[in-house]
Amino acid sequence: MATLLDPTARGRVILVGAGPGDPGLLTVRAVEALKSADVVVHDGLIDPRVLDLAPATAQRISVAKQRARHTLPQESINALIVAHVKTGAIVVRLKGGDPFIFGRGGEEVEAVRAAGLPVEVIPGVSAALGCAAGAMLPLTHRDWSSAVSFVAGQCKGLSEQDWSGLAGQGRTLVIYMGVATAEAIADKLMADGVAPDMPVAVLERGTYADARALRTLLADLGPMVARERVKSPAVIVVGEVVQLADAEDKLGNWARAAEALA
Repeated sequence: MATLLDPTARGRVILVGAGPGDPGLLTVRAVEALKSADVVVHDGLIDPRVLDLAPATAQRISVAKQRARHTLPQESINALIVAHVKTGAIVVRLKGGDPFIFGRGGEEVEAVRAAGLPVEVIPGVSAALGCAAGAMLPLTHRDWSSAVSFVAGQCKGLSEQDWSGLAGQGRTLVIYMGVATAEAIADKLMADGVAPDMPVAVLERGTYADARALRTLLADLGPMVARERVKSPAVIVVGEVVQLADAEDKLGNWARAAEALA
């Protein structure tokens, strides 16, 4: 393999969706890409069993991101990928879920293309789909929901974002990265006219053995997340389809416990 000092060497980058967690949800093409990798640039929540699919000789570089603290800013990640591709290496950029659903895959494709280098994208099972399947929660249903929307709950200017019409009767709203802002999300949706008793599910660590599916009502979303000490990764689902899920009714359990003590 060429060195970083050889600017004429050309390789390629493959953006790979690693899915929501369970290695069994990787696509066949994703496994093939990992087996061919010289360098794996990966997110922080990737299961070690997925990383083990790359050759033992492949360099593994973590660019893990946490709330309010990035190991590397996105521009530096882009530069890192481009630098390694220029060595002639096959660089697998391994991303949780799907690269093009809140994964900044579009920005990385733009950076690689701007450098005049080849790039390929292999889709992955998005967190919403994997977590919902694990909880038997159909995001659409002929009787309950004919539309589904995905939004990010951790973006700047949350209060200024227009979510009106995305949640309510006959619609499903899936919120990524919303654990830390759950109370503000509930307030925002209710201010937009969503009923306080709209069913809500929080799907924590979906597809993992220790996954939790918790159900409550919109008005109780923030308090439930606090009571149950929910941690990321988790997605929030708002809509009538939540009633069909295999999820623990935390508000009902809390109310029954309170009645028993009365």
